[in-house]
Amino acid sequence: MTSKTVNLRKLTLGSGRPKIAVPITGKTQSDIIDQAKTIAEKQPDVVEWRIDFFEGVTNPDQLTDTGNQLRQALGDLALLTTFRTKGEGGELSLDDRAYFKICADVINGDYTDALDVERFHDEDQVKATVDKAHANNIAVIMSNHDFDKTPSEDDIVSRLTSMTELGADIAKMAVMPQSAADVLTLLNATNRASSSLAQPIITMSMGDLGKVSRISGEVFGSCLTFGAVGAVSAPGQISLDDLRHDLNDLKLG
Repeated sequence: MTSKTVNLRKLTLGSGRPKIAVPITGKTQSDIIDQAKTIAEKQPDVVEWRIDFFEGVTNPDQLTDTGNQLRQALGDLALLTTFRTKGEGGELSLDDRAYFKICADVINGDYTDALDVERFHDEDQVKATVDKAHANNIAVIMSNHDFDKTPSEDDIVSRLTSMTELGADIAKMAVMPQSAADVLTLLNATNRASSSLAQPIITMSMGDLGKVSRISGEVFGSCLTFGAVGAVSAPGQISLDDLRHDLNDLKLG
């Protein structure tokens, strides 16, 4: 299993039971803050702000103002900020220049604890973004999402490994299963990667077929799972309350 942990505020990722993240998917500032207040009452471990849903995401001033208000609404809860591109299941299509500009705007805004950086963009810009985040004490969760299929076990392990080589603090992979065998492929890859890498990893098999992967992270080595309070941001997400029960039932020791 992982030998390294990552701290986000009072939270430690990479040890013990998988922690739970809940997405915010509001389109307007008021929607986002309202969602944040509702979610904060439920006290998940991490809140993921999906800024690709936010209508002001390309305006740095609006993004920073909303981020600062969100930070205040969440109190001590850890905040992960994510722009998910259209090709990886997000809301907007952006070229690399626009994508990395938004990443820089988030870093400069100084409100987030962690930033999601998609693996498969220009590698020089990926590395530069990682360096800039680290210079501002922001952790990087590097990610790749395949909404069509489940790559081979070796391919999944290779992608996760490449993320750590690019400086990721945590490597994340989400895949779409077409069969039970695909779910097993993801779980086997998770077990291998969590045993071989020094960084924590996050993995999931999406949809109903893959739900078992969202609750079995303590066994196979995934440090974070994504649940829902209201709106879901990916197929197969389980409600926060149910997820807590499931993780508790499957705890080790």
